[in-house]
Amino acid sequence: MGRLPFIIAACIFIIAFDIYCFKAIIAVFKNWKPKTKKIFGVLYWLFSILLIIGVFAGIYLNLFLTLRAIILVAFFLTVACKMAMLPFLILDDLRRLLIKIFRKKQVIKDQPVREAEPISRSEFLVKAGLVAAAVPLTSLSWGIISGAYDYQIRRVNLILPNLPKAFDGITMGQISDIHSGSFYNKTAVKGGVDMLLAEKPDFVFFTGDLVNNLTNEVREYQDIFAKVKAPLGVYSTLGNHDYGDYYFGKDSSPAKIKNLQDIIDVHKVMGYDLLMNQNRRLKVDGEEIGILGIENWGMGRFPKYGKMELAVQNTDDLPVKLLLSHDPSHWRGEVLQKYPQIDAMFSGHTHGMQFGVRLKENQWSPVQYIYKEWAGLYREQKQQLYVNVGYGFLGYPGRVGVLPEITIFTLKST
Repeated sequence: MGRLPFIIAACIFIIAFDIYCFKAIIAVFKNWKPKTKKIFGVLYWLFSILLIIGVFAGIYLNLFLTLRAIILVAFFLTVACKMAMLPFLILDDLRRLLIKIFRKKQVIKDQPVREAEPISRSEFLVKAGLVAAAVPLTSLSWGIISGAYDYQIRRVNLILPNLPKAFDGITMGQISDIHSGSFYNKTAVKGGVDMLLAEKPDFVFFTGDLVNNLTNEVREYQDIFAKVKAPLGVYSTLGNHDYGDYYFGKDSSPAKIKNLQDIIDVHKVMGYDLLMNQNRRLKVDGEEIGILGIENWGMGRFPKYGKMELAVQNTDDLPVKLLLSHDPSHWRGEVLQKYPQIDAMFSGHTHGMQFGVRLKENQWSPVQYIYKEWAGLYREQKQQLYVNVGYGFLGYPGRVGVLPEITIFTLKST
């Protein structure tokens, strides 16, 4: 299905959903005066229609990023609240259907029909649905206000038994999933970069998704992320959103090719060493380790542009190999099976679904039912994977429980 038909189908679903919710609310508040009902109806449908128009405008017109973010916030919160109401409305409809069937049976059997309840259960259920809708409204609003830019530094001791002595104790930073097209607060974004720089890492990894779709999304933030510097370099790779697939489609149009080239150029301008199925030798005091980076490689519907056979070329002599690969499913899908020489892989992609719980010993997010490895450090035999939950956000313009992450690794041999 093409992009436009999908969006139209989604809009039709949303309008049908709006009609369902609207009728339920009007039926419950039947004591409203006709004028009140009319005003409510006008405001309800005006908001819904403007929101749908805003979504189309945000996709197809070159709106200011801040305006696009406001539309996205309003759309996401509205859908979330109505989804919270939905189970109560369905339950009420099922209840009334069963009552109707039961009463028909009573009439057939010539039994007296019970009088209507003095307190309407329909009213109770719909009002309970409205209360339920307030729960995501409150929590998700707080996630936007407080969580979107609440950067957390996570410190990890990365044990690499074959680590050369010269590298023992040096530090590495990682950020991932910037998604600059979603930002709406430059000061806060800069604050996160300042936090990373204050840690003074010896080298830094950026593991993909600089933008949502188009290179021009990063124009307002390019200078901020260009400040990310480290003595041994900043190394980067591409994520699934950087190719423009979700905007231009899978075909290689001239506009899509140019967009990708522009992304590559931005990495160079910012001073990031972009690894596209390539490797580098990182040297300290005459000793070396390998830094490998591949293009996006993901299981399922995600693109497999990465070519590990190219990335590992001429690295057999290196005692430690660190791999940048955006999608953590690549670890289990290919790396563990075919490339045992990779000591540690660094990914992002999952965002921790921007919702969940991350405690010192335990963590939970709905995304764990999709990705076995979704946040933090994982080990299998002699290989390791670290999944960073991301610097930015996508879709929902906030975070609840799973906060934006800056990871600082200390490399150790034991």
